Amino acid sequence: MYNLDWLNRTRALIGEDKLTKLQHSHVMIFGLGGVGSYVVEGLVRSGIENISIVDKDIVDITNINRQLIADTSTIGQPKVIAEKERILKINPNANIITIQDFVEENNIQSFFTQNVDYVIDAIDTVTSKISIIKYCYLNNIKIISCMGTGNKLDASKFQISDIFKTSVCPLAKVIRKELRKLNIPKLKVLYSTEQPIKTQIDTPASISFVPSVAGLLIAGEVIRNIGLC
Repeated sequence: MYNLDWLNRTRALIGEDKLTKLQHSHVMIFGLGGVGSYVVEGLVRSGIENISIVDKDIVDITNINRQLIADTSTIGQPKVIAEKERILKINPNANIITIQDFVEENNIQSFFTQNVDYVIDAIDTVTSKISIIKYCYLNNIKIISCMGTGNKLDASKFQISDIFKTSVCPLAKVIRKELRKLNIPKLKVLYSTEQPIKTQIDTPASISFVPSVAGLLIAGEVIRNIGLC
């Protein structure tokens, strides 16, 4: 007989042992934007209790169209604070490490003050992505990296694959080139086979239902990999 708590339906689906494994796992998410905020949501609502969240930015009004933590009440707040408050409303027992900083080659090690079971890279800056990927590869930490989700309208085009099997995505092309320079032979990524839509603005355009789907797909991959397999 299962206890009637908020994870009762998850427990019924995966069992007590696997749920316990999820609860004891530690996941680190870099980037709390349109993808990262939904990654966190999927992880927390699946039972992950130990979470490190990394983002230097504050919530901006332009984030409201796609970022789960962005609304009129959170504008101007650091994203890590807004995310922490949201997590604790879902699970008050969650253990959350907040890091409001920008990832660089010379500071990446300082982010890993505890053992981490899985890392999610959901940031946009190429140099920061490479720093995270390189650190995880050298330290045998599981990682999944999100490629471009901007200028897209068809969320059904997302796939999870090795970086060296990707096509179409311009960001994936850049990352592949950098990884070859570093002799990093593999990297799990989420990417889209949809051709980017050309727009009249310099920054990537976006819509609510594309990065959110990417984030939940990543969360599902992480949950299955660390808790169910």
